[in-house]
Amino acid sequence: MSENGLLKMKDLAQASGVSAGTIKHYLREGLLPEPVKTSRNMAYYPAEFVDRIRLIKQLQEERFMPLKVIKSMLDDDPERARALVELEDRILERALAGEQSRVSAAELRRRYDVPQEVLDRLAELEVLTPNSRGYGPRDVEIVEAISRFRAGGYDERIGFTVYDTLRYKRALEELVKEEVQVLLDRLAGEMDPDRAVELIAAGSEPLNELMAALHQKSLVAELRRQRAARG
Repeated sequence: MSENGLLKMKDLAQASGVSAGTIKHYLREGLLPEPVKTSRNMAYYPAEFVDRIRLIKQLQEERFMPLKVIKSMLDDDPERARALVELEDRILERALAGEQSRVSAAELRRRYDVPQEVLDRLAELEVLTPNSRGYGPRDVEIVEAISRFRAGGYDERIGFTVYDTLRYKRALEELVKEEVQVLLDRLAGEMDPDRAVELIAAGSEPLNELMAALHQKSLVAELRRQRAARG
């Protein structure tokens, strides 16, 4: 580090863990402010570049964000971008912590009397996401629900198959995209990340109840609409 607190390129690369070539690319793309040039071939970089470069790399590698999107985020509010990353990390940590326990396929078949071919098909459709250790808690809940459907008569004999789950999966994917965006926009930078995670967890059960009630209400409304259309 120079006397005025600025870094040479090699020191910046070492401190940030990002190669000089990548840092120069960030400079060309406008993701970093211009360095302090002391001559045509010599430039120095403020120490705050280190955290900014680490954030850019994290957004690239962990969020798969294009550099244009990252630039827009950093131009708007770099502190908010950091808050978004921290909140996402905390939410994922909380969610993944609950996924550590696993249930084997044999145990799942024994509990819910679901054929292996049904489990395999659901995995192919990415409704279930087992790993080498088995099925996570959310997978188990899905299988239990499908088992209850089948026990109630919703089976292949009257045309119901695992492919019917895709209707709900696709609808929920669009809803969840919007939900995540709303949560991050409203909570990131406005609330301590740990408090935000607790708030999201506390809202999980009432949200499920709200969705169930809205689904039932919408179902009745649609049946009435179709009956009126036929009349």
